[in-house]
Amino acid sequence: MNLTAQLHHDLTATTGGCLPPRMRILFISGPARTGAWLAEAFAGDSASEVVLEPAEGIAEGLGRLREELFDAVLVSHEPDQLDALELMDAIRAGSGDEQPVIILGEESSRVMTALCYEAGADGYLCIHETTTRALIWTVSRAMERHELLSENRRLQQARKQRIQQEHDEVQRLLQQQRAMLTRAAGGNDCPSSVDDRCHKEIVEALPEVLVDHYAELLRSSVIMGSGHLTEEMDELSELFAAVRLSPQQALALHLYVLEQTIDGIGSRSARHVLNRADMLILEMMLSLASRYRRQLIDSLHPPRQQMLPGFDRWLSELGEPGT
Repeated sequence: MNLTAQLHHDLTATTGGCLPPRMRILFISGPARTGAWLAEAFAGDSASEVVLEPAEGIAEGLGRLREELFDAVLVSHEPDQLDALELMDAIRAGSGDEQPVIILGEESSRVMTALCYEAGADGYLCIHETTTRALIWTVSRAMERHELLSENRRLQQARKQRIQQEHDEVQRLLQQQRAMLTRAAGGNDCPSSVDDRCHKEIVEALPEVLVDHYAELLRSSVIMGSGHLTEEMDELSELFAAVRLSPQQALALHLYVLEQTIDGIGSRSARHVLNRADMLILEMMLSLASRYRRQLIDSLHPPRQQMLPGFDRWLSELGEPGT
């Protein structure tokens, strides 16, 4: 078989997609309807290689599903001998939602389709109204749907794990900052519960307008970044210096507002909030330290009034005798 013929064999020349080159399907039927006719129908269509595995009755079908993996399951709906709708509960209980299942029957699709969907099947086809190619496409679409659902579940689970890991890391970093504040306050042996109470008391002793102002600045920093808030940070650091806010008080205020902010958003984006908050408190501490340094220099070296040009000569002339 040349390359062109191979590609034609693997891909269906139908607009809208391609079929898998091979499918392994379990066909569960009653004793009166074997899978020979269906296997013959699949063999007559070269769009995809279909390996059909027959199973007679519910017990054999469920046993095969427990022991083996199949790309899809076809169930023959025979109300007198095998009720496919009742069988769906057992299939979903054993295989979850990951097993594609198509129900085949003699009743009209207008009657059975909705019932099969409600039972948990991926579709219903009336054997008198469909073709082999349509059945192959239906099975292929069911397989594709379950693959997408499975991938979506994996992504959701990975996202939840990542968010939880970020949340745990943020809590660990916050605890380290609380411990640093406690050590700075001289309480190395204080239990964490006592630390939290002490830190809260520090903040409650501050003016409420100061706490609200810093909370607003932190929220703005999370959204825009501290680089766009230089003027606001200068104003706030000047206010901190004016009320003689100590570094311990500034850090206690920062942790109090930060924890409230993280609690408000939950685990989502907690790491992002912490990163922006770290940059904010670092810049605030540098600005506050710079202001305190200038205040110290001014107190040690107060400004002196300089003489006007020629004023010293005028004073000397005033002091000469006889003038």
